[in-house]
Amino acid sequence: MIAFHDAQFPLDIALRSRGGPERRTEILRTGSGREVRNARWAHSRRRYDAGYGVKSLAAIAEVMAFFEERRGRLYGFRWRDRLDCRSCAPDRQPASGDQLLGYGDGVELTFQLAKTYGGGFAPYLRPITKPVADSVRVAVAGVEKIRGADFSIDSANGRVAFAPGCAPSFGSRVTAGFVFDVPARFDADYLEVDLAAFEAGEIPSIPIVEITL
Repeated sequence: MIAFHDAQFPLDIALRSRGGPERRTEILRTGSGREVRNARWAHSRRRYDAGYGVKSLAAIAEVMAFFEERRGRLYGFRWRDRLDCRSCAPDRQPASGDQLLGYGDGVELTFQLAKTYGGGFAPYLRPITKPVADSVRVAVAGVEKIRGADFSIDSANGRVAFAPGCAPSFGSRVTAGFVFDVPARFDADYLEVDLAAFEAGEIPSIPIVEITL
């Protein structure tokens, strides 16, 4: 089991970071010049550098405390990706019809939160495992359900569980909207702090990498 703390990396620093998704593709070039390409990973893996968000001694102290409590690379944590942290566009609020989770069969009570990217050729379905529980909205056949009465959400794994007797009927669309975090960890066991700047300072690089739980 991967060691994980349900703790949020300092938001004001994370929202000023840089980074994005990484994939691993194996490419073989044949004698004729053609390429054979094979995806080594089923899911992308995101990498970030939070060093850009550290602009004060207070921020350095906050990151240092967070790093020490996580024991460097040992424990995972929640990371907020400013560009991609919603079931909808970054400038919109999540709605219950944003993402398709599946179709009811009259029996199944549990559905995994997920986000679909693209749609024209080969849509990518990304499992969402660290939702912000209070943000999750769910609908069945276009009718929004009540959290706590019709369904519950497990913020530790991103599973929506309908209450007994509330299983979505056969063929009904189960959709959801949500805000979510990325499960991540530090990608270094050492933080280099530069205190050369007067009353400021910086940490040149704070590498963060997504983890799979």
